[in-house]
Amino acid sequence: MRPFRNLKTESVIQGELSKIFLRDFDFDGALVTITGVKVSEDMADAEVKISVLPFEKEIEVYKMIEGRRREVQGKLLRKMNIKPMPRLKFAIDQSSENTAR
Repeated sequence: MRPFRNLKTESVIQGELSKIFLRDFDFDGALVTITGVKVSEDMADAEVKISVLPFEKEIEVYKMIEGRRREVQGKLLRKMNIKPMPRLKFAIDQSSENTAR
């Protein structure tokens, strides 16, 4: 059973990252959705699953987000102010790809 703190942290990370993406990123014609966040048991890592439409822009958007990962991590830390702050690891959500194509 996963601790309540992890579940709450996942929910808050997802909401705050959505706001950061809307406010600070210009994805140039792509729709980016955070489909899920999974925080490890020790709160060291958080895997953030993203979905990108159109699919052709997935790599471009992923590189853009990864290039600014430290900046996003810092903004998230200032908003949430938790210790330890999980390290963000972004990944393309493959489950939505299989159903839409």
